[in-house]
Amino acid sequence: MSATNKIDIRSLDLPQLQQHFTAMSEPAYRAKQVYQWLWEKSARSFAEMSNLSKDLRNKLDENYAINVVEVNNSQFSNDHTIKNAFRLYDGNIVEGVLIPMDDRMTACVSSQVGCSLTCKFCATGYMDRKRNLNADEIYDQVVLIDQQAKKNYNAPLTNIVYMGMGEPLLNYANVMKSIERITAPDGLNMSYKRITVSTAGISKMIKKLADDGAKFNLALSLHAANDKKRNEIMPINEHNSLKALSESLKYYFAKTKNPVTYEYIVFNHFNDEIEDAMELAKFCKHIPCKVNLIEYNPIQFADFLNADGDKIDAFSDYLKSQGITTNIRRSRGKDIDAACGQLAVKEQN
Repeated sequence: MSATNKIDIRSLDLPQLQQHFTAMSEPAYRAKQVYQWLWEKSARSFAEMSNLSKDLRNKLDENYAINVVEVNNSQFSNDHTIKNAFRLYDGNIVEGVLIPMDDRMTACVSSQVGCSLTCKFCATGYMDRKRNLNADEIYDQVVLIDQQAKKNYNAPLTNIVYMGMGEPLLNYANVMKSIERITAPDGLNMSYKRITVSTAGISKMIKKLADDGAKFNLALSLHAANDKKRNEIMPINEHNSLKALSESLKYYFAKTKNPVTYEYIVFNHFNDEIEDAMELAKFCKHIPCKVNLIEYNPIQFADFLNADGDKIDAFSDYLKSQGITTNIRRSRGKDIDAACGQLAVKEQN
């Protein structure tokens, strides 16, 4: 499709699509029907659009493309997590994960092909960023993972996390449009409260989220509440210091009244001491928040290790003693490299 001059039909909003139909001497209400097929019914071809005439379907097929995402392959973990390699219309591959739990079905989706942030502990950070995903490519991941949940576990998706490959706030417009289509009554009609966007911490874009009235949940990958340590593992911190982040988060909370989740991977002999917990507790005083302590999942490029269980428990106990809501998140899908920080495309066959 990328080699043709066809228009990506899902790049058009409804008024734009209506203009195209008017230009084709077709009634505007037909555009609404097509829009419904694309976003409510998740049609993957014009041939599926059964309430359109065959002539119109052919005309659409000649001039427009639906750049569908395909499941290239899937891997099944011992804990029932499913990791997918998704093939995009241009041949690029991204990964997305279905995480089934007793009380929820969560889709972890990607927002970029690769990543530009080079976090030292994350496999995706060792890939080049090739391009941003379009809104429809993010939407398709959700649809495909939802189908997978229903097929394998007889349950629909309940939650979506933008925690796959890439930095969502560096693909701001497409991420926001994808969320609009996922939550819209004429889209997938999911609740904003079921969606979490995770960022490594881009201060100005966190403020933009506030200005745009973001209704979904925001998570910040913190991993150290000390600039020296954070610089060491997350080069982005050199231009988005903890001071800058705290200012943007205060602005965000003042505008949205939404608390923030801090994600904190506990590394062995790096950020696992009570002194580190004290620094984190101090950072938590800025705005209402909760902390997810995350097990580290080793990758071949880095030599970090997960902290001992006793250290993680002591870390958690200290935060709780300071009145901070704290959860310890156990890894899912580690045996198939589907866990947090492990997503990286090894091959494209």
